Amino acid sequence: MTRVFLADDHSIIRDGLKQILTETEDLTVVGEAANGIELLSRLQNLECDVLVLDISMPGKSGLELIKLVHRDHPHLPILILSMHHEDQYALRAFRAGAAGYITKESDAELLVAAIRKVAAGGIQVSAHVAELMARQIGTDSNALPHTLLSNREYQVFEMLVAGQGLTEIGVALSLSVKTVSTHKTRIMQKMELATSSELVRYAIAHGLSSLSD
Repeated sequence: MTRVFLADDHSIIRDGLKQILTETEDLTVVGEAANGIELLSRLQNLECDVLVLDISMPGKSGLELIKLVHRDHPHLPILILSMHHEDQYALRAFRAGAAGYITKESDAELLVAAIRKVAAGGIQVSAHVAELMARQIGTDSNALPHTLLSNREYQVFEMLVAGQGLTEIGVALSLSVKTVSTHKTRIMQKMELATSSELVRYAIAHGLSSLSD
């Protein structure tokens, strides 16, 4: 029996995942968490075979949590289940140490197959993400500006593009307004953009915003 731990801040998502997994004979949910603190605490006293993790968790981001979980549980495979399109976070998730990445638009069959695959030591990667990875090899000098952002900068970039203000971002990420402002300045410098509207246009042009849909 493969033991699965679910980490998602929406209880309705966790309930839905549990319902899907109860219909399988070889997968069982042994724990769940609604935020990063709960996740790290509960994993200390629980044995599991796969962590299914939302990339957008309150407090510490999913990318930070991947690294922290790997630090304490280096052999625990992590499957990212995200509302974000692959272009936005998949490569960053794999660089951080994830074993797989699927979106919440995926069907139940793909989710179950992905959990089984990463539990067996495999990597769950779509053809599109594999192509993105291939393009990244040896092309750092020609990398798109948004790929040069740190994980925290990219998180702030995404929230700015969504129309959130500095104070709102600070509250969501537990950062001071000054720190968020510093991140914004660095984002603008790295991407060689001058205004928030230019950030939005860039995000739309590169499929990094929901407005691109």
